[in-house]
Amino acid sequence: MKTASNQASPTTNPAANLNLVILIPMLSAIIAITPLAIDLYLPAMATIAASFHTDITMVQQSLSIYLAGYALGMLCFGPLADRVGRRPLVIVGLTGFALMSFLLAFVTSIESFLALRFGQAFIGAAATVVVPGYIKEVYGKNTAKGMSYVSLIMMLAPLIAPSIGSLILEFGEWHLIFFILGFYAMIMLILVFWKLKMPSDTDLSQRSQKSFFGAYAVVFTKPGVKLHIASGVLTSFAFFCYLTASPFVYMEVFGLDKSLFAILFSTNVGALMLANIVNSRIVVRYGSRRMLKVATLLAIFAGSALFTVNWLGMSYHFTVITLLPFMACLGVMSVNADAIVLMQFQQETGTATAVVGTLRFGFGAVAGPLLALFYTGTAVPFSALMLSAVILVAICQFFAHRRCLSDLTPES
Repeated sequence: MKTASNQASPTTNPAANLNLVILIPMLSAIIAITPLAIDLYLPAMATIAASFHTDITMVQQSLSIYLAGYALGMLCFGPLADRVGRRPLVIVGLTGFALMSFLLAFVTSIESFLALRFGQAFIGAAATVVVPGYIKEVYGKNTAKGMSYVSLIMMLAPLIAPSIGSLILEFGEWHLIFFILGFYAMIMLILVFWKLKMPSDTDLSQRSQKSFFGAYAVVFTKPGVKLHIASGVLTSFAFFCYLTASPFVYMEVFGLDKSLFAILFSTNVGALMLANIVNSRIVVRYGSRRMLKVATLLAIFAGSALFTVNWLGMSYHFTVITLLPFMACLGVMSVNADAIVLMQFQQETGTATAVVGTLRFGFGAVAGPLLALFYTGTAVPFSALMLSAVILVAICQFFAHRRCLSDLTPES
């Protein structure tokens, strides 16, 4: 039987090679609609609240509503993409996202705004849930390399989106932000019709014949997959701990101003991007499993150092120094854990992506309450939770390695 590891790499796959220069940036731009939709309107929250004659906390609820809609959309559209194909889902998702974005520009009440934000996230998930499947089709056994490229480009979205949102507000009202999101989705839709033509879009043999729940059963019962899914989810949890706690840690605990916080935050994102560049260059030689194990080990060392400097109450310089390698390791761990999971499936990549994505957002949402539960007014809980997460990843990888060895051992 032909496994995923035998699939051609981009250098030997003519269909993938033909549009590779355009394909990878396009897929990255498609999946970037999510961070753009989340971060682009952040500078306009106060203005939106004033226009609806409500308080800003009501507008902030739109973030949670968006994440809930996105998670539910992934759960619904993942198995559907495996049955009907990826391209129709991209077209439906981008069309729906554009429509919802344009409607958001005309709403006159906070209730309508929240409802449309849910719809925007739900339908937009149809376009993004198929992207990892396309990456796997293009890169085959080098899926982690492709995932690194996509992650690298996609990270630019949350890094620059708030600044772009602020710039847009210089030229118009908050409605203009959603007009631009709608036009962005329309441009992506045109590119999809023009350039997104992969073999799987016409090859019916690559479609899953499983029912909606049957596809999820395949993912959850696949031997050895759950440990790698858990590794990716725990890595994401550590990252969400950083996102949630970093403003408090830098500005409240260490007393830094907003400008310096923005610089340090961008520096850590830069570490993630650099890690993805390094991973894309060497993962082909060493493989995703080895990269995940090495990155996890290094993350434990960096996390231990981060915890120690905060336990001892040292200056913020030491936190910055230890966070940089820690965040870089999280970047390598994330893409390789996802790649290992995707490589286990031939026809249920959409469902697997939905499972991983939903669990990531679900566990990410737990980061805030846990940080609040262990609040001490210091950076110790933040560093302890991040360290605990990567230690749990190491435990998952230990048992995954043992299972792999037992599978290789011949029966007596």
